[in-house]
Amino acid sequence: MKIYFAGAIRGGREKVYDYAKFVARFEKNNCNVLTKHVADPNLGTKGENLSPKEIYDRDCDWLNECDILFADITVPSLGVGYEICLGEHLGKRVYAVYDKNVNVSGYLRGDSNITFFPYDNPEEVYDFIDSICK
Repeated sequence: MKIYFAGAIRGGREKVYDYAKFVARFEKNNCNVLTKHVADPNLGTKGENLSPKEIYDRDCDWLNECDILFADITVPSLGVGYEICLGEHLGKRVYAVYDKNVNVSGYLRGDSNITFFPYDNPEEVYDFIDSICK
């Protein structure tokens, strides 16, 4: 199964260590995470050394290729919101997790085509990831 993992980069990297654990959990379940770079703690808020067009084209290719889009929406990110919308438009299964102590977009959470998983502790997400990979 191919996973498009979405998480904030330019919007803020405060969840990057959780991202890394989520990616590792997908890989433990033999899932191919196409966007591992999102979970790289060495990637800062400036993003990759690619042009915006290169990022867009590459990410669109990955979105077309993936089976599932999995996003942590705790940290607000225009890019993640756009990826979710495109993934949904492409007919992908879309999952969004978020820290329930953070005020995330009501508009996004109102979308019944997205499966949401609010968590108190990021470790709660592991079983959710396991269930997705079955």
